[in-house]
Amino acid sequence: MAINLQKGQRENINAPKFTVGLGWDINNTSTGTAFDLDASLFLLGDDKKLVSDNHFIFYNNLESPDKSVIHTGDNLTGEGSGDDEQIKIDLTKIDSAIQEITVVVTIHDADARKQNFGQVRNSFIRIFNSDTNEEILKYELDEDFSIETAVEFGRIYNRNGEWKFEAVGAGQRDGLDKFVSIYQK
Repeated sequence: MAINLQKGQRENINAPKFTVGLGWDINNTSTGTAFDLDASLFLLGDDKKLVSDNHFIFYNNLESPDKSVIHTGDNLTGEGSGDDEQIKIDLTKIDSAIQEITVVVTIHDADARKQNFGQVRNSFIRIFNSDTNEEILKYELDEDFSIETAVEFGRIYNRNGEWKFEAVGAGQRDGLDKFVSIYQK
């Protein structure tokens, strides 16, 4: 049975292969312009920086060099129920230099489209076992991010050989560029 996490809560993943599913809906009071939310992952070393530029996984770089992290592609509309974007992670293949995977969702062209996460609802991140499809954990963002255009949903990190997930839910208004500047060497 899946564990529903609260902000700041941590939980063991206990699955060598799992999928990160991200979902969201758009409020009816949108700006009249289509929303395009994008999931991005930063594969970090001990120094909390990208192992290399190729370890930044997003819609223009869908795979890590070791193929342990594979983004299944950009969903341009977010329509429908369930996961809007998925990332498959295989810890049996992961480069030992990677100690943390930060999961971020941003609104593409948010400033130009006058959009923010306050116009998004039912946002969640979930992790499920890729072999059994059993949901391991889920974190539903319930904050009103009325000015933020990017949100760190959570992080997957290695502590003493065990991979864990932390529900973060931290937003900021400077979009994807801000996260890139934080994590790039």
